[in-house]
Amino acid sequence: MPIAQVNGQQINYTDSGGDGPAIIWSHGFMMDHTMFAPQIEVLSGSYRCVAWDERGFGATPATGPFSYWDSADDAVALLDHLAIEQAVFAGMSQGGFLSMRAALAHPDRVRALILIDTQAGQEDPEVLEGYRGMVAHWMGSEPLGGVGLFVGSLILGDEDLIAKWIPIWEERRADFVEHVADCLLERDDITDRVAEIGTPTLVIHGDADAAIPFELGQYLADTIPGASMAVMPGGSHASNLTNVDECNVAISGFLAGLSS
Repeated sequence: MPIAQVNGQQINYTDSGGDGPAIIWSHGFMMDHTMFAPQIEVLSGSYRCVAWDERGFGATPATGPFSYWDSADDAVALLDHLAIEQAVFAGMSQGGFLSMRAALAHPDRVRALILIDTQAGQEDPEVLEGYRGMVAHWMGSEPLGGVGLFVGSLILGDEDLIAKWIPIWEERRADFVEHVADCLLERDDITDRVAEIGTPTLVIHGDADAAIPFELGQYLADTIPGASMAVMPGGSHASNLTNVDECNVAISGFLAGLSS
């Protein structure tokens, strides 16, 4: 797979190529670029789909501390590397964190936003200690066990998906670094800046999301000027994986509206 040397990073990515409008897909925490395969399979015939591994996940290392503003810069630098002037930024959870920051920091590069099960704020202080404990276990030598199942239920909420991803997580544990957890758990709050986003926006949120409450996605849809919302019935935190057909219909309709 190709590697882009940008911003002092080695970014692993895939590029479907073609002359269609570009979409850059940014995955969630603990995931990688492959989580968007069900969307790219449908859309790559009409759109140039770029999917990448963010710092510390998949085949992209994290060599030092960073923020989601840095990740937003990574995404824009990857577009530069590929000579793409502007793209739709589609991001799930932390991919949404960086996509919104890209829209704020680089508005001329962001054609539109597709925000999947994400939010603008920080983690609930009541869960931070538990998440820190989870990270410590993840970086240890004991089998993932119940912690892996908990993370799987939090993100995926589907037995088949959990069974698929836990072996991947076990295999990659040696590469997991504290920088990625610090980035997630100590991120800044951009809630008061959401109304500044001036790009067309689609908010997609599962109504059974166990990681980011539905009302936080609703806030984005209500606050970003002109945003629309697609609710995924029974959808998990990764609702693009648990509600593939509904998600693809919503995204396809949104993208078609951009060119009409």
